[in-house]
Amino acid sequence: MALFHVARYAGPEAAGAEAEADSRARALLERLQCLARERQLKKQPPQEAPEEAAQSAPAAGKRRRRPRRTRRREGGREPGSPPAPPNKRQKTDDEEEEEGAESSEETPAESSVGAEAARSLEGRGGPPPEEASGALTHALVLGGFGRSKVPKVQPFLPVWLAQPSCVGKNVTEGLVPIEDIPEVHPDLQKKLRAQGISSYFPVQAAVIPALLESTANGFLVSRGGYRPSDLCVSAPTGSGKTLAFVIPVVQALLHRAVCQVRALVVLPTKELAQQVSKVFNVYTDATPLRVALITGQKSLAKEQESLVQKTADGFRCLADIVVATPGRLVDHVDQTPGFSLQHLRFLIIDEADRMIDSMHQSWLPRVVAAAFPSEGPKGPCAVLQRTQPRVVTAASMCCPQMPLQKLLFSATLTQNPEKLQQLGLYQPRLFSTGSAHKGPRDCDIDMDGDSGGKYTFPTGLTHHYVPCSLRFKPLVVLHLILEMNFSRVLCFTNSRENSHRLFLLVQAFGGVTVAEFSSRYGPGQRKSILKQFEQGKIQLKCASGLHGSVPCGRCSPLLASDRTHSPLYPTSLISTDATARGIDVQGVQLVVNYDAPQYLRTYVHRVGRTARAGKSGQAFTLLLKVQERRFLRMLEEGGVPGLERRDTPSELLQPLVPRYEEALSLLEKAIKEERKQKAA
Repeated sequence: MALFHVARYAGPEAAGAEAEADSRARALLERLQCLARERQLKKQPPQEAPEEAAQSAPAAGKRRRRPRRTRRREGGREPGSPPAPPNKRQKTDDEEEEEGAESSEETPAESSVGAEAARSLEGRGGPPPEEASGALTHALVLGGFGRSKVPKVQPFLPVWLAQPSCVGKNVTEGLVPIEDIPEVHPDLQKKLRAQGISSYFPVQAAVIPALLESTANGFLVSRGGYRPSDLCVSAPTGSGKTLAFVIPVVQALLHRAVCQVRALVVLPTKELAQQVSKVFNVYTDATPLRVALITGQKSLAKEQESLVQKTADGFRCLADIVVATPGRLVDHVDQTPGFSLQHLRFLIIDEADRMIDSMHQSWLPRVVAAAFPSEGPKGPCAVLQRTQPRVVTAASMCCPQMPLQKLLFSATLTQNPEKLQQLGLYQPRLFSTGSAHKGPRDCDIDMDGDSGGKYTFPTGLTHHYVPCSLRFKPLVVLHLILEMNFSRVLCFTNSRENSHRLFLLVQAFGGVTVAEFSSRYGPGQRKSILKQFEQGKIQLKCASGLHGSVPCGRCSPLLASDRTHSPLYPTSLISTDATARGIDVQGVQLVVNYDAPQYLRTYVHRVGRTARAGKSGQAFTLLLKVQERRFLRMLEEGGVPGLERRDTPSELLQPLVPRYEEALSLLEKAIKEERKQKAA
């Protein structure tokens, strides 16, 4: 312990360490100066090189020996000085010569190290390094930190993601007549014509033949007995993705003999599930196929009655095609006796990017486990039992079985292979309206369109943004709706509270038939609101409650003093993102983002409610000053074409201000009344 205290707190320790560092810096500087002279001699003409080398050799030898003399002096240190580190040893002459030979090929980076040593020596009071000035002229100069755009690193993608099957995104140009795809059943062609469809959109013309090819020999065994590839489809909103899987699935199941669940469609929202179920009912009409909808809108017992029927021998299946939301589907897998997915042939995942985000619910592993049960029947029936897919070998192909084919559809399909791997896709094939993809990042940043961005948008859609202040945002919305005078306007907010307050404010202002669509209402009410909005039957109830469905002068002084006084007023639906996913509302001409979307994917689905099926539409986004920079950069990365700025001068808003102030006071009273009722 005494030795420890002496070594730890000895007074001369600091002086000895400084002397040792000083000697090392001097030795390093001298060695670099020697190497610099040698390089200069090599650059001189050949006839002078031997003489200069003979003169510089003794000096170099003397300087090479000088560090060893310094170390010998250090070896005879005083008793109080700290011992030398055990891993440091004196170098022999051979080692120093080898170091000299290696350092003769010194790089500019090593010269910069010499410059640092010279500075450290000069800072300690040593001689200025004039002799090394020739060597330091070629040193690496630090600095020049100018801003430059760093090129994006393009990650390595699987072949099916990097090289998709490209599909045209313009639904008005690449139309394919129904007769040009003879694989479609004649009865389905008649129903298409009855629905007013005479041509396929580009996505439909590419996906329908690919799906029908895998079922050419029937749905029980795929082509050649091999397992068919899974399909992924990424196309803009309103490009006909729903019909692209409805037609081939219905045709594949037309000749089924026994009713079993052969097709399962999983969707994220109840409204979207209702919409898809409606399309299936149209094309399965007058066929033996039956469609069941399980979304939780009915009781579990009622839904069980549409799925299975109890018989003397057990249970009989009542549905060939099941359209479901993931939570309700898991409930029936667990709690419905006789509900079986062992004969499932098609698993369709619509709005696949959002369904991948909901994988924490573990609905997909439950579905796959139900489709491939681990314990099956034994005896003669075991040959017909479907088992988990294995590696394709001669032994695995000796007993062909009905495959399970997965079909993914989305307008914002992720390119992240890690996320797509959760779906367990088999030799997937991608159909995309964009060019080759660039990267695997999500959400939110990896889909490419023809414009070089992440996503593709409908060609008939024009994009605008409106700078405004927080105080006058509702007034700007009213100005846009009343000025443009569109028959149907869809306005999005980021929360149901904002949606409800904006609804009350517009209702108090008057002049617009308005309704609210959010989780404040039940599924049945939301369905009725959507239907009334589509048909233009939403009636405005005046704030005073004393007027009819047509606003009077008190409810809308703007329209009372306008050029015309027509009873046809704009119909506006104020909604949260509940209607942003896949909902096909006919006739929406204008989409207004009252609250700017936080993610590009949300923006794509919001504005996709207009300009559907080749029609035109407009999208306006209200931005605060602090939101502009981030929002514009987000849309630029997303490849939004032709984003235009739309200013609203105060002169245009001034006539609306008196009525707007009155509506604000009515809104305050309405909110206070609601709070009292809620507290009671």
